[in-house]
Amino acid sequence: MLPPEFTERIRTQHFIDADGLTDALGRSAVTSVRVNRLKWPHRITAYEQVEWEPDGYYLPGRPLFTADPLFHAGVYYPQESSSMFMGEMFRQLTAGMSALRVLDLCGAPGGKSTHLAQLLGDDGLLVANEVIRSRASVLAENVTKWGTGNVIVTVADPSRLALLPGFFDVIVADVPCSGEGMFRNSAAVAEWSPENARLCSERQRRIVMDSWPALRPGGVLIYSTCTFNPAENEENISWVRDNTGAVPLTVDLPPGSPVVKIHYRGVEGYGFHPGRVKGDGFFISALRKPEAADDHEGRMLHRAGGAPEIRISRSATVRPSSRAFDLSEPLASFDRSRVVMQEGRIIALAAEAGLYSYIEKNLPVIKSGTMIGEMKHGVLIPAHDLAMSVRAREEAWPGHALTLKESLRYLRLEPPDASLMITGRILVKYRGVPLGFANNLGNRVNNGYPRAWRIMMASTDEHGEIL
Repeated sequence: MLPPEFTERIRTQHFIDADGLTDALGRSAVTSVRVNRLKWPHRITAYEQVEWEPDGYYLPGRPLFTADPLFHAGVYYPQESSSMFMGEMFRQLTAGMSALRVLDLCGAPGGKSTHLAQLLGDDGLLVANEVIRSRASVLAENVTKWGTGNVIVTVADPSRLALLPGFFDVIVADVPCSGEGMFRNSAAVAEWSPENARLCSERQRRIVMDSWPALRPGGVLIYSTCTFNPAENEENISWVRDNTGAVPLTVDLPPGSPVVKIHYRGVEGYGFHPGRVKGDGFFISALRKPEAADDHEGRMLHRAGGAPEIRISRSATVRPSSRAFDLSEPLASFDRSRVVMQEGRIIALAAEAGLYSYIEKNLPVIKSGTMIGEMKHGVLIPAHDLAMSVRAREEAWPGHALTLKESLRYLRLEPPDASLMITGRILVKYRGVPLGFANNLGNRVNNGYPRAWRIMMASTDEHGEIL
């Protein structure tokens, strides 16, 4: 049962077909995934493509993702199809731009962060932030599995972002909301109330305004929610415009698009309404920060048309290490300016060392890039991060193919069969994609999969493959 206050309100809202929406909320949404083309370049013909995302696909049902090793290998991410439109908006609003610095303000669990990381490419930097530490750990895990290596994960309240004035070219704020777009889930309905929706609207304004100083002049804010409430959507984005002088931005939709354009006091947002789209409810809009001359008291120099240039200072927390680079270069293709050594650990930072140091001095970092490995008794022990990285040189280790059942045993931290493997450290794979490392000592095999990520699912006969 939908809350009566909700059903009464949507009947008064422009741009919403109340009968069609309530009917659709009584039916199941279509499950969708977004494929990591850096790990899975193969053509996909079995599924219908998401209208606004070239790497997004609708599945015929909801599979048991835990039973598919490719999910754990970062080959795809189960992401709600409506929210994938963030990628299309990002592509249109940043067309022709490069070397972008982007903040995913409310990043967990990682759908938009992994999406942005892939869109940014090797010369871009994503700071994926989550204020709740337990959720930030999940975010870091999903970023690691995706393997792009251009992401710093932080756990900071938005108020701390003012310590990075004018730093980001783009801020993506998928803010916590009243969750009306997920009313197919009874838990979302149970948590909803008019008072909670009002509190969400106020909190969203605080989150955006706290982070606003970190957006450079001329930079772009992409704001989104998973609700239909005007007070959290178009009214909030209009309020931000009025209080910052920002310029509303629009994007192009193809003819016949099911996405609804929502106009309110000179701003334009885009509504995704069940009954019109296959996914859940979603709202998204964008603003451009006014241009302004600001040298931030001489601390920074602006890049041409972009965020400030950061100088390496004597107080830099980390510096590139030639020894670390020489040890890592046969194993992975990372830029020399990013490879550092800290207490015996070799790390490929998500940005060059000076830039990373600037961020680390101002925000709590829980993931700095790609952990390549750790030196023990003069030997570099590769980290699981490296196995997941798209920049790893897979030819650096002997490979060993696992079957579906063997892969699930590996993911449960059960030791592989030593008799079937060559001796030494090997890279285990499923369908050609790395799952992690194992070390065959002859009498036993040490499983290198992270203990914290161990799947608890018992043996199952359910077939987990979807690609």
